[in-house]
Amino acid sequence: MSEFWSPSVRELTPYVPGEQPRERLIKLNTNENPYPPAPGVEAILREFPADHLRLYPDPESRALRQALADEYGVDVGQVFVGNGSDEVLALAFQAFFRHGLPLEMPAITYSFYPVYCRLYDIERRSHPLDDHWQVNLDAFSRDCSGVIFANPNAPTAHGHSREAISRLLQRVTNRVVLIDEAYADFGGESAVPLVAEHGNLLVTGTFSKSRSLAGIRLGYAIGSRELIEGLERVKDSFNSYPIDSLASAIGIAALEDREHFAACREKVITTRERTRQRLEALGFEVLPSQANFILVRHPAQEAAQLFVGLRERGILVRHFNTEVLSDFLRISIGTEDEMDSLVETLEVLCR
Repeated sequence: MSEFWSPSVRELTPYVPGEQPRERLIKLNTNENPYPPAPGVEAILREFPADHLRLYPDPESRALRQALADEYGVDVGQVFVGNGSDEVLALAFQAFFRHGLPLEMPAITYSFYPVYCRLYDIERRSHPLDDHWQVNLDAFSRDCSGVIFANPNAPTAHGHSREAISRLLQRVTNRVVLIDEAYADFGGESAVPLVAEHGNLLVTGTFSKSRSLAGIRLGYAIGSRELIEGLERVKDSFNSYPIDSLASAIGIAALEDREHFAACREKVITTRERTRQRLEALGFEVLPSQANFILVRHPAQEAAQLFVGLRERGILVRHFNTEVLSDFLRISIGTEDEMDSLVETLEVLCR
């Protein structure tokens, strides 16, 4: 550790992202979309005037926010955008969860949440998943700094209905409830319509998954004007220009092509269900998924050994070396051909 680091930096355990391999592999470890972005995105990349890059972008990202507002049926003042949903989440932790009480979350969920708690010195109160590997909404209380969870959850892939979220919001009214909908487009039910009734609801989303734009870094939040203004205050005290002009144009193009979005989404869902059936036939337990990944384990095979065996054969999945999840592999949904290769390789490894 460096003597130049602030004391708080010495205590951090940074988030570890999924491996980005340099060699050519079938990459099923970071939940990227296997299909390219909308054709309009490529047109933007070809035609975007290079001269525009000498100018600062719109600090309010008005055009992109308006496109998102139109997509979700809300007012533009209810939309916030950031450099990936991770940045939006980080700003939300700063804006809403520093009340001196614990922040409530599931014990198993997106692993960036505990990192932000350490970064901002926020106490964390974790609740176990239920017997079905589902987030236990009834465990969350009002005596907290806020509530956060992914819906569908990561890495377990279960999603709660809008009705279940509504019941939670009727009970927790005094703090922000943040629902991370990074994977909602693959089978979840969005809570965005509840924003009109609940001023303490903040819904975050990303262009990385269902819009095939993980490489451009675009995320957003939808909530009451009061919550969005809180995010803007933090953003403008940190980085007034998080969305560059090219990213904004690409995001708008992706939102405009609803037909491409729907087609890619359906292909992922169809492939996910086909893969689930084939893995179950091999003896795997596959948790029900409303995301673009599945969490699986085999009663007679060690997950760590399967991970190594797949990697040696050119297929990369995710293994979480934690006590609770060590028996599982998280597998992103790729193309039909990629998933065929995965299943065929597991057939060999599980003999």
